[in-house]
Amino acid sequence: MNTTVNDGGATGPADGASSRPTGQGRIVLAATPIGNLADASPRLIELLRSADLVAAEDTRRTLHLANALGLRIPGRLISYHEHNESSRIAELLEAVAAGSTLLVVSDAGMPAVSDPGFRLVEAAVEAGLEVTAVPGPSAVLTALALSGLPTDRFTFEGFLPRKPGERAALLADLAGEQRTMVFFEAPHRVTPMLTALAEAFGGSRRAAVARELTKLHEEVARGTLDELIAWAEPGVRGELAVVVGGAVASEEADDVDHVAAVQAMMETGVRLKDAVAAVAERDRIPKRQLYADVVAARSRPAS
Repeated sequence: MNTTVNDGGATGPADGASSRPTGQGRIVLAATPIGNLADASPRLIELLRSADLVAAEDTRRTLHLANALGLRIPGRLISYHEHNESSRIAELLEAVAAGSTLLVVSDAGMPAVSDPGFRLVEAAVEAGLEVTAVPGPSAVLTALALSGLPTDRFTFEGFLPRKPGERAALLADLAGEQRTMVFFEAPHRVTPMLTALAEAFGGSRRAAVARELTKLHEEVARGTLDELIAWAEPGVRGELAVVVGGAVASEEADDVDHVAAVQAMMETGVRLKDAVAAVAERDRIPKRQLYADVVAARSRPAS
């Protein structure tokens, strides 16, 4: 087990410094605004002013943030993004081991959450170096809170695969997930994404699309997946988070033999594909899984 202790707290310095030994550096993951620059915390501002190194997902975005906040970054500013993440780790850890404070920031929100940072933290923990965080804005939590869907249990799924086959396979695995799910998606792909969600979860599943969070044109569209598809079809702009309600577990649903219902329809002359689609829509279950269950049942020898 690996345990680290950070002594910085409510009564500590503004940048959350701990009482670590002289010469021992640290890594600080700091959340940046997801839209409204006023959400930049005093601790983030202090660290931008004082860190020896600032590893930024996009150095231009970080400089723009600093300029908007009226401050200068005196430390060394270097790029740290998905394409150079692996090659930068050794250099960054060496600097921290030598006593430097390394501030890690992404374009928006918390580093390491759907942004670069995880591999660096993993390597730092393995090396026994101190890692701490400056919490702040989060698109995941903000979208979840505004969605109107259950927030007591949720899962963050990030971006879905772009390839239809891989996306369908992942959504089939998630079809029975009972926790609220949070996804990210690009605006030009949100309609196909919502369509894929409806095919996997049923068009009546409740969901919300949060757009431009904390910005001037913030909008949260709520409804069924079918309703949201219609809402998105004219075109959607801005940064997006999609929140989808979990599957509803009920004793009534457990008592229904969906395979038998499909087989009964087929006995009347309905094609397998059409029978599966009808039962899946009626009972609000994933078509792909029902189809597989029916095929498996037909391949089993009669008892």
